[in-house]
Amino acid sequence: MMKWISNAVVKWLKHKRPLPRTPLSDFERIRHEIKPCDVILVEGRSRVSDVIKLITQSNWSHAFMYIGRLHDIEDPQLRERLGNHYTGNPDKQLIIESELGMGTVVRPLTVYEGEHLRICRPRGLGFSDSQKVVSHVISRLGDDYNVRQIFDLARFLFPWTVMPRKWRSSLFSKRPGENTQTVCSTMIAEAFGHIQFPLLPLVKREAGSGFQLYMRNPKLCTPSDFDYSPYFDIIKYPFLDFHQQSDQRLLPWQGASALSAEEREMYINIPEDLKKLNDDTQ
Repeated sequence: MMKWISNAVVKWLKHKRPLPRTPLSDFERIRHEIKPCDVILVEGRSRVSDVIKLITQSNWSHAFMYIGRLHDIEDPQLRERLGNHYTGNPDKQLIIESELGMGTVVRPLTVYEGEHLRICRPRGLGFSDSQKVVSHVISRLGDDYNVRQIFDLARFLFPWTVMPRKWRSSLFSKRPGENTQTVCSTMIAEAFGHIQFPLLPLVKREAGSGFQLYMRNPKLCTPSDFDYSPYFDIIKYPFLDFHQQSDQRLLPWQGASALSAEEREMYINIPEDLKKLNDDTQ
């Protein structure tokens, strides 16, 4: 009975709104430009995504890592382990992610076609270290999704005046079986921590002119941290690449289409609505 209830709750939380008719990202270009070890952020459309967005105060609710194709993995043992979890076309581009209801899994990149995506690329990372990062995420395949950690993160981010102090966070404690559970951003942050690559470290000045870095607890990392980190380059491939236009006024601001009532709450039509807006502010 409890398992049925749990499955029903997970199904309800994972229910997604329909994809927008026009995507924000050019998936084909992302697919051709992406590199192994890139972190991809997703603006999720599910109820659990909305919870994560609320907790983290960011539009990015999910993160996964691109690992390349099966034959891109040099280590034969890693390829074999990956093959135990993925039996599809070996030429498919693959990702590893940790998601509610599935745990840590390997899937084709194409499952995110049509979604709003952003590439976060670790700056200056060499091939050898990138393979170590990929190796680490492959080693986590099969781990369960740590739902409790989401609520722990919420408790940590809310002020103590809202959350009673007796509701102590378990973020820094260890319990039996804990290392077999994770969430998307924690798994990826741990992988980069494995090679001492910084995400959002604490930088402390030492006596003289020296500095010391302290790695952030991976359990406190959220998808938006990869977007915010100065050590990751942000790469965007919009569905409509406006950089090809020499003047922004040449963009297709006018046409035969019309805004719906709901869309009009957030968007305006140029030039008619813009002129009205200017008249109202004068």
